Amino acid sequence: MAPYCYRCPLGMKPESCGTACASDVEDVIRTTTSGRPAAYIAEPIMGVGGFIVPPKEYPKIVAEIVKRYEALYIADEVQTGWGRTGGKWFGIEQYGVKPDLVVSAKSLGNGHPIGLTMARQEVADSFKGATIATFGGNPVTMAAAKAVVDTIREEILMDNATEVGAHFRARLDKLKEKHRVIGDVRGMGLMQGLELVKDRETKEPAPQQTGAVLEAAKDRGLIIGKGGLFGNVLRISPALNVGKADADQAADMLDQAFTDGGKV
Repeated sequence: MAPYCYRCPLGMKPESCGTACASDVEDVIRTTTSGRPAAYIAEPIMGVGGFIVPPKEYPKIVAEIVKRYEALYIADEVQTGWGRTGGKWFGIEQYGVKPDLVVSAKSLGNGHPIGLTMARQEVADSFKGATIATFGGNPVTMAAAKAVVDTIREEILMDNATEVGAHFRARLDKLKEKHRVIGDVRGMGLMQGLELVKDRETKEPAPQQTGAVLEAAKDRGLIIGKGGLFGNVLRISPALNVGKADADQAADMLDQAFTDGGKV
């Protein structure tokens, strides 16, 4: 059960639900597993799912459940890793959870193909046998990844994601005030999403308007993505080194895109 507060699967309100959706993890373990699951894997913020940001307490509650059943907690940091959420290297750190494994890719190579698995020493040492990979340890890829990590650290891009992300978020909130097709604004750092709806009361998804706004933005030179179960969430993840002027320009382009494309 997704911790999707805007469309709570339990029909509850975040301020009074006590993070009830987290208990579903234990229900699943009890009813659909042997009671000894190998691992739990999740994104700190659901990416293609529509940039769904769970309640602050959710990952910690789930981590406690997973540990109680002697399973491993795997954080999928493909989209949230390497400073994207602001101030931290990994998204899971925003919730105070220490995972057993972290998997990542993409942004670590800044366009160069790469995949990564990290594990606690105890977990890594428990694996016995050959570890054979055709492209494993590619020296060119390793050099690219090191350069990316060094740049993020030296240019303090994690903090830039926090600062510029907050500035951009304020602009997106203003857009919500102006364009009623925007039902929800959510995200963290430089990972921001806009959920589009036909009606704010019924929250009926607006996938057609989403596609139209995406195309209108592209026509103006702004490349964004979309996702969500209904294909009605605009997903915006700019480069970590963007400045406030870039964010303002993107917000202005989006404003025009909503004016032209949001009427479909």
